[in-house]
Amino acid sequence: MMKLLEPLSNKTIIMKKLLGILLISCFIHQTNACTTFLINSNGELVFGRNYDWVTNAGTVNTNLRGLFKTSAKMKDGKTTSWVSKYGSITFNQYGKEFPTGGMNEKGLVIELMWLTESVYPKQDNRASLQELQWVQYQLDNCSSIEEVIATDSLLRVASSSVPLHFLIADARGKAATIEYLNGKMVVHQSNSLEFPVLTNSTYESSKASYKSRKGDNNSLERFAIACSMVTQYKTNNSKKPAIDFAFETLDKVSQGDFTKWSIVYDIKNKKVHFKTSSYSQTKTVGFSSLDFTCSAKALSLDMNKDLKGDITASLQPYNSKLNERIVTESVIATRPRFPISDAALKEAIAYPATVKCKD
Repeated sequence: MMKLLEPLSNKTIIMKKLLGILLISCFIHQTNACTTFLINSNGELVFGRNYDWVTNAGTVNTNLRGLFKTSAKMKDGKTTSWVSKYGSITFNQYGKEFPTGGMNEKGLVIELMWLTESVYPKQDNRASLQELQWVQYQLDNCSSIEEVIATDSLLRVASSSVPLHFLIADARGKAATIEYLNGKMVVHQSNSLEFPVLTNSTYESSKASYKSRKGDNNSLERFAIACSMVTQYKTNNSKKPAIDFAFETLDKVSQGDFTKWSIVYDIKNKKVHFKTSSYSQTKTVGFSSLDFTCSAKALSLDMNKDLKGDITASLQPYNSKLNERIVTESVIATRPRFPISDAALKEAIAYPATVKCKD
């Protein structure tokens, strides 16, 4: 259950500024290059994602249910608190609890991409979260795309310098795009989501470009490639496993060295497959072998370990030192493009310690 708390202290909004700057997920001024899509065919349900950025540093994490969380403070000085209902597996660069994407134990998947046209809602009576924490909130609390969309009446993504949009999917095979245009949530789902694909242009402009065959930039070209391949898989009744086809599709829209992670979520079988630019072997983490109860230990692993196959047993208890190293490495890689203070870095490193099991 969510509630608003009065400011707990006079802490500055450094955390919000840091995560606003750091969240330049999937963006280089010259090349907006992230790609996501959903394959729903012949009983297979697979979500693919390329993460394109300046560093491949990252951790794969488990997030437990029953955790009491208080969000980073927003401009209005208030915080939002909730207790996580569902466990999840996420991918994080800028600190645990601030994922770029992930899947929860109910099969809800959320991934984000840069969208220059994004304009978030202005301050109102709703609670607010910054973008990455919004992703974790949804994975903590929602089991369907409808539940995610419904949270718009309770909270908003806070205005910041990081314009993003999202592709989400659930275990029933439903998908939706969520965008913030002119200060309002814009959703495409069901009949309005003809193609469950998203890159770095608005969904409407991407669909129009694909249908007119007039894609004239990198984002629209990738959207067209992914749409064609997803449609091909479904209409041709392909016998190739959907996971293999998803990785093949991600290879087709890869941006070379700029593509740092390729992730495939097997929603039906509750498994996550991924590889990084440093280690091309596919690694797999399965939900069935994990304990998401609050009394268990959260687990974590450097994504760039030289491992392959099922690595679930290789996950280790969450280690603040690993979190610190990955956040620091990511910040250092980001600093040539965006100024990030040492104080802000320390805030990001310290945040996970504020999350505790509900008494």
